[in-house]
Amino acid sequence: MEEGKTILLVDDDSDYLFQLDHNIKKFGFQTISAESQKEAEEILKTTKPDLAIFDLMMENDDSGFILCYKARQKYPDMPIIIATAVASETGISFDLHSESERKWIKADLYLEKGIRPDQLHREINKLLKI
Repeated sequence: MEEGKTILLVDDDSDYLFQLDHNIKKFGFQTISAESQKEAEEILKTTKPDLAIFDLMMENDDSGFILCYKARQKYPDMPIIIATAVASETGISFDLHSESERKWIKADLYLEKGIRPDQLHREINKLLKI
């Protein structure tokens, strides 16, 4: 059932992106990878992935939030995960538990990097209703 589903992966850490891409493909999904907000915006102009996973801090500290906003405008029903290490790097943490946070963070799920592959697989399947 996962065959044919495409996930957009966006992260400026090429090692993390490679590992994420490898795991997502092992789950049976197709992937499109981008290493910047700008590159992801270009992809989203012509391609609608089934799900997207965005890093938060790339060219700008809020690149992931900007991508969420722009992706939601074009594809309002596309599930979005923000996967970030911002809490460990800055001490600032976000979540999507309150309505006000969900209004401005335009993502369906917020994950701290370091999530186990099996847990990530379950979360993706939940969002894609597989």
